[in-house]
Amino acid sequence: MGYWDLPPNTLGAAYARFMGSRNFSPDDCPPVWFMDTDELAYVAMRAREVHDFWHTLFDLPTNLIGESALKVIEFKQMHLPMCVLSVIGGTARFNEKQGTLFFQHYFPWAVRAGMQCSDLMCVYYEQHFDEDLEDVRRKWGIVPAPAPPKKNVCDE
Repeated sequence: MGYWDLPPNTLGAAYARFMGSRNFSPDDCPPVWFMDTDELAYVAMRAREVHDFWHTLFDLPTNLIGESALKVIEFKQMHLPMCVLSVIGGTARFNEKQGTLFFQHYFPWAVRAGMQCSDLMCVYYEQHFDEDLEDVRRKWGIVPAPAPPKKNVCDE
């Protein structure tokens, strides 16, 4: 059974909806280059692969605000300097309204969310596709992104 065939409340079905709505495929990830060892290459590749699982689990869109918030979570999880650089680069592109929304609403949530959840790099997500999405979020201590405040919604 593929994840497209799973009940709609499962992690696998949510992941399939996320990927399908964006015409993404897990096989689209380019290979990792310039790593000193096969182990480092595997970890770097897995970090790329779990990125879309995290979008699903944290309920973050793929717009500039959603990607920047996810990079904050990734930094809290993996402590990679490139995550901070991505946040700096992403937020530099925000207009004033987006910057206010991100730094007042999403940034504090992302810091807390990244610190309070389990070590998400060690999860074999594919083994949990048939589990209820809310159950896996609870099990791993994941708090989904809050909805933007009505007065500050920005169209991107």
